[in-house]
Amino acid sequence: MICRAESPGVERFARAHEDQLRVVGLGTQDDLESARDFVTDGGITFTMLWDESFDSWIQLDIRGQPAALLFDADGTPLGAWNGIFDEDEVIDLIEA
Repeated sequence: MICRAESPGVERFARAHEDQLRVVGLGTQDDLESARDFVTDGGITFTMLWDESFDSWIQLDIRGQPAALLFDADGTPLGAWNGIFDEDEVIDLIEA
């Protein structure tokens, strides 16, 4: 599962930059029990949301996993990535 492979890096990123941004994960692919196990087993400390309907994917124009979106504090989109995002690019957008 791609999320299990990527989550340790996302967790490190979230912890390293918690003073600059808030990471929110979005679970949709598995059942809720599996999603809870993912959070517990992975030691996830960032916020995880669950949407079994996939409505969030439609609203956010997510077309596959992994995907990442960056919003400012007002909810204005700043960037989007399909595939693994470049951490340096995220930081550059935040600092701009």
